[in-house]
Amino acid sequence: MNPTIRDVAKLANVSISTVSRVFNNPESVNREMRERVLQVIEELGYAPNPFASGLRDNRSMAIVAMIPDLRNPYYAEMLSGIEEVALAHRYNVIICNQIQDPDRYLEYVKYFVKKKVDGLIFASTEVTDFYHDSFQTLNMPVVLASTEGSSWNLPSVRVNDVQASYDATTFLIQNGHRHIGFISGPAHAMITGQQRYEGFRAAMSDHQVPLSDQNVVYGELSFDAGYEAMKRLYAKFPQLTAVYAASDAMAIGAMKFLDQQGLEVPRHVSVMGFDNLDLARMVTPGLTTVAQHITDIGKTAGDLLFHLIDNRDADVQSVTINHEIIVRGSVRNRRLMED
Repeated sequence: MNPTIRDVAKLANVSISTVSRVFNNPESVNREMRERVLQVIEELGYAPNPFASGLRDNRSMAIVAMIPDLRNPYYAEMLSGIEEVALAHRYNVIICNQIQDPDRYLEYVKYFVKKKVDGLIFASTEVTDFYHDSFQTLNMPVVLASTEGSSWNLPSVRVNDVQASYDATTFLIQNGHRHIGFISGPAHAMITGQQRYEGFRAAMSDHQVPLSDQNVVYGELSFDAGYEAMKRLYAKFPQLTAVYAASDAMAIGAMKFLDQQGLEVPRHVSVMGFDNLDLARMVTPGLTTVAQHITDIGKTAGDLLFHLIDNRDADVQSVTINHEIIVRGSVRNRRLMED
């Protein structure tokens, strides 16, 4: 018969909860007692059962990651970070896709209430009253990733999208571009639409670069949407020398359209993206972009969530992840052309 946690506790002359803490929170057990328990564990060859541990602690040993679209490689990178942290805590990750569908979302919520999952990471989609009410129903720790919920004091992990977009636009201006088009996310989208446009507009204004409606088009954050948006942008702003897109997928779609028009990137038009997906280094020329360290966003969101799971009353602060400009071959310095 395999040894049990009760056997370990008896031989080490400690409580069952102490043995559990040695596995789950070793720093909470004094060194002498911890070493005694570990020695008994080694002697007995005891291996803990994560599911059984969850039952004792009234935990499901599962967290949820709610995302808008699993087809978007952005979320694949984020999920890899979430899963790495979850596995370190011996937890499973349940992935919910297409959460913008209200009926589908509510079915998810019913399932999670039934299963009593331990926590939730909610990614990218704006936190409306509808979503917030569902969080109240779930009654579990919630952490936001790549979105914000300051109205409800929900902890979030994200870059400063306004500043990142400002820096991206400034980079193009410093490379001698004054006819810059912006392919924005949807106008209603708080981050990819409103905040990234705000950063673009502020940089254009601060550097006294002309800006009007002809500079901006809107679309979803996909390759096809980027292609169509570039088509509309070029039709009304053919004199542009640079394009900044609110996502790498959109930027690569824009590059495809330009190529089909016989316009070389960056010789005729420079292109800049946002995200630094793996795809950004795979296209030719490589895409210059804003890196927001997506895997780190997932890891940090996971760390915050597990801190809340272990400390339900903890005051967890939101975290801003640093961004940086990754320079590849898709942006041309027009100042060098003038020299």
